[in-house]
Amino acid sequence: MTTSPAVQNDPSPIVACTISRDVQIFDLLIEDMESALGDAWGDLSFADAAAFLAQPDARALQFVTIALDAQDEDNLQQVSDIIAAAKAARIKVILIAEDLTPAALHRLLREGGDEFVPYPLPENELARAIERVLIIDDTVQFSPTGPQFKATGSKSGVVIPIHGLAGGTGATMMAVNLAWELANIDPKDPPKVCLIDLDFQFGTASTYLDLPRRESVLEMLTDTAAMDADSFMQALLTYGDKLHVLTAPTDMIPLDMISPADITRVIEMARMNFDYVVIDMPSTMVEWSQTVLEAAHVYFAMIELEMRSAQNTLRLKRALQSEELPFEKIRFILNRAPGFTDLNGKSRVKRLAESLGISVEVLMPDGGKAVMQSADHGTPLADSNPKNPLRKEIMKLAKSVHEVNVAATADTKA
Repeated sequence: MTTSPAVQNDPSPIVACTISRDVQIFDLLIEDMESALGDAWGDLSFADAAAFLAQPDARALQFVTIALDAQDEDNLQQVSDIIAAAKAARIKVILIAEDLTPAALHRLLREGGDEFVPYPLPENELARAIERVLIIDDTVQFSPTGPQFKATGSKSGVVIPIHGLAGGTGATMMAVNLAWELANIDPKDPPKVCLIDLDFQFGTASTYLDLPRRESVLEMLTDTAAMDADSFMQALLTYGDKLHVLTAPTDMIPLDMISPADITRVIEMARMNFDYVVIDMPSTMVEWSQTVLEAAHVYFAMIELEMRSAQNTLRLKRALQSEELPFEKIRFILNRAPGFTDLNGKSRVKRLAESLGISVEVLMPDGGKAVMQSADHGTPLADSNPKNPLRKEIMKLAKSVHEVNVAATADTKA
């Protein structure tokens, strides 16, 4: 459909509009708009859009989709003006982008884009994006695809970052499975648990739980000053109706694109609405790593019994102590630890701890191939292999964390 809403004679009300240099370039968008809205939409060129959005007739629009490709990067100011006009008219904006640079996309999201969908459009993604941007409007007839969780704003959650000190030490595996165990620790009074993936470049928490990544995550992260409880909760996905997950963005972004102030706001918002906030950290230390460490109640560092982990542990210890940062918050977890009968292995663990001047407080056994299979299938070990020895130890750790928290909460109330 390519009829301008300004001259539309169809009696069906126009509720949406595509805006682009030429909508015919985005043929899949045309198909998805027709599938979602039938004839209740129109299209506009960039040149006509700003003028139309300023007219009273535009107030009937519920949303617009702005489609761009690499050729439009030289014309971002005009697109920004269109977004501003749409926001002034209280119209939601969905960005459809093909080969747009992260910097350009970041700019448009900061200036008011409500959602982003890549082009070519993934199956059903436009419909889901429409539902996401309109679900906060009670007058809209679209219904959510999944359960919506309201923020309580009355909690003070425990912050538990997990940091792998070398590649392959199992930090994401630990973060995902610890979060899931905490969410199921008390069947009668289950705590609310949020898992946050802060590895903006190679984060895979969503893969471990077979969850899609959402473009609204990048939008929220790059405009945390405007974030409220509702927008934060809407950026989350859920696994098993128990675990809430803030995935890494769909595209790789620079780790320093997000400021310490942004991270502080996200963590505090999560703390207000959840009992436990488990954070999957990037292995790289960045400016806001200090922010997370200072916010943490306990900071788990994943290591293995090998030279890479030993060297990186020593580097981390020196860096934190030289800056007088709270190194004492860090608790070291040894993954793939020697078995009970491996006396030589236990001796090596002791020598490692003594040489580094640390205490290895948690020993996790090798879970074998089942761990990778669980990740590939997108399910926690508790669901895919509940008798796995690694899963049993993670469950014990979750129980210990929960018992300490319950006891501390009781003491505070007393």
